Amino acid sequence: MEMLANLGLGLEMAASLNNLLYCLVGVFFGTAIGVLPGLGPVATIAMLLPITIGLPPVSALIMLAGIYYGAQYGGSTTAILVNLPGESSSVVTALDGSLLARLGHAGRALAIAAIGSFVAGTACTLLIAFAAPPLTEVALKFGPAEYFSMMVLGLVASIVLASGSLLHALGMVLLGLLLGMVGTDVNSGLARYSFDSAHLTDGINFVVVAMGVFGLGEIIANLQHETTRTAMVSKISGLMPTRDDFKRMVGPVLRGTGMGSMLGILPGGGAMLSSFASYALEKKISRNSENFGKGAIEGVAAPEAANNAGAQASFIPMLTLGIPSNPVMALMIGAMIIQGIQPGPSVMVEQPALFWGLIVSMWIGNAMLLVLNLPLIGLWVKMISVPYHLLYPAILVFCAIGVYSLSNNEFDVYLMAVFGVVGYVFRKLESEPAPLMLGFILGPMMEEYLRRALLLSRGDPLVFVERPISATMLVMAVLALVVVLSPAIRKKREEAFHEED
Repeated sequence: MEMLANLGLGLEMAASLNNLLYCLVGVFFGTAIGVLPGLGPVATIAMLLPITIGLPPVSALIMLAGIYYGAQYGGSTTAILVNLPGESSSVVTALDGSLLARLGHAGRALAIAAIGSFVAGTACTLLIAFAAPPLTEVALKFGPAEYFSMMVLGLVASIVLASGSLLHALGMVLLGLLLGMVGTDVNSGLARYSFDSAHLTDGINFVVVAMGVFGLGEIIANLQHETTRTAMVSKISGLMPTRDDFKRMVGPVLRGTGMGSMLGILPGGGAMLSSFASYALEKKISRNSENFGKGAIEGVAAPEAANNAGAQASFIPMLTLGIPSNPVMALMIGAMIIQGIQPGPSVMVEQPALFWGLIVSMWIGNAMLLVLNLPLIGLWVKMISVPYHLLYPAILVFCAIGVYSLSNNEFDVYLMAVFGVVGYVFRKLESEPAPLMLGFILGPMMEEYLRRALLLSRGDPLVFVERPISATMLVMAVLALVVVLSPAIRKKREEAFHEED
């Protein structure tokens, strides 16, 4: 009964006219920008984040969640129509989805992706609703030492699961931690790492870093690939899957949903791991395994369901523990901080309407995607056909206006431009910027919990290993590093990264 009451409270909040409108705006603009090749959910949310700053907290988070779903869907659309995934988790969808499009079945492939995503989103929303309360109760018993150790584990996991060089990923995390320390020390009141600049005494704005590294960095990187983009110009028809398609997609969608729900909670890229693992599983157990890579329905249904389930499952550690499991959740936590909300288990207790409203809005957002985007496929095809050199100036202007509106300070625009160049350089050096963002978000919180733990223990550092939960998480972090540092694992990791390139 308590669960029904909570979901009723969430439905009342999410189904209000204003929040329905913000959710609709989020899924529409998220899809519109996410459908552009190369601009995935992280870049999309980073660019649209300033729009939500003046909104009420519930509306802002609902809109950002809608942007997330829309951008994920847009990435799948791009993967199927143009064979250019908008997000790493859509790479697998492109294998069979693009071949179905070439065979004249683009409409069916897009419909199967949309239906699979909706089913997975619905199931995962229920999972979050049932899993969040017990996890929150456990998290409320955590002390500063446990929170610090959990954040260390989260950063280590982001290093382990990042693609490319382990040393590069470690460097990104350390750089993110350093950037997070810029500003005024809360305890002493002294400015640090500000280089005597008044603009840096309050720290570096989260939105500036996100829009620079992810938004502008992606735009600059995409300019050199414009000549490889060719939109599919053939007419898209037959949006309704056949009865045989439905029979073939039921099992893969259910298995993909289960796989995504389990792997999506992992830090560092649950949606990507889910889609790859689901595709591999279906290829192994399917009766039509010989058709995989040649336009198999199962090769679209399974990874799309796993992708969406993994994306939504990543909300679980963010909502219950205040720990981002991927860069998108780091942006969501940043948005909560901007709105004056302290991420963590206290959100469900202190602001139940916001907590449950966001959960219910996940189902509403997925339903909107299913209803809206299939009829709008023609519009997305036209957007893909627009030359990128005509689009990027408008996107740059939009980013500059958004950053300037934060504090009416032109310094933030220049700083965003600097981080845009830095983000592009990171990509050229094969350094994934996601660990930097996680370090930037978690750094200040880690410092706060470290100081609290040491104050309560009178400066005794053994407090982190004397408490069982804290010690367990630190041991897990060390074991993860030891495993990934082994020569065999490092070699396979770098080979896989270069093959993906």
